[in-house]
Amino acid sequence: MDELQFTEMIAQNWQIDLTDKQLEQFDRYYDLLTTWNEKINLTAITDRSEVYEKHFYDSLSLTAVMDLSQVLTIMDVGAGAGFPSIPIKIVFPHLKVTIVDSLNKRITFLKELSDDLGLEDVTLIHQRAEDAGQDPLLREKFDLVTARAVARLNVLAELCLPFARVSGHFAALKGAKAQEEELMAQKAITVLGGKVAKSVSLTLPSDHSDRDIILIEKVKKTPRKYPRQAGKPNRNPIV
Repeated sequence: MDELQFTEMIAQNWQIDLTDKQLEQFDRYYDLLTTWNEKINLTAITDRSEVYEKHFYDSLSLTAVMDLSQVLTIMDVGAGAGFPSIPIKIVFPHLKVTIVDSLNKRITFLKELSDDLGLEDVTLIHQRAEDAGQDPLLREKFDLVTARAVARLNVLAELCLPFARVSGHFAALKGAKAQEEELMAQKAITVLGGKVAKSVSLTLPSDHSDRDIILIEKVKKTPRKYPRQAGKPNRNPIV
């Protein structure tokens, strides 16, 4: 997928018309990503066409399940090189984005990236999600929480749902065949105050890889004991 195909697919599938400024921001994003990737491991995907499809386009697929023009605050858990929140921020500049990541080198990259692209209202937090989720300044404060292929859904639910406000949402961007994960995570989602609102399957236009997006609505407050201490959600997920 080249830049022209990227632009056409975004417009065709999600009625998003990118401005010249936004296209320049994506181009600069690619340059910074590949430059920094030589110093720290940000992504195994470095080919321009693959970055545009498997990172940028894939991140924007979130618009298939939510009207992001109606969202104000986003928490991105374990964003790594900024996916999906930074591509979303480029296209929807009104969003106030907070990113929490446990690796300070990635936070440093995201700081330079945000500054270079001229992105405002991007807050970067170097912390484990388990600890940040117990912070009263962050807990149950966000309209939308996102995570992209970070862990299995029952683990992700514990890491992410505590950040969502009641009536807010958590969107998990997964690879193919996430339905099994969704079934296994039903108890965790319920315990943590959520319910599955929508599940959408997509296919990347050039690569033809399958993607699933699971949208979970926060229907009640998350019990105070969640998220548990660092490492526990992975070692002993709610089942």
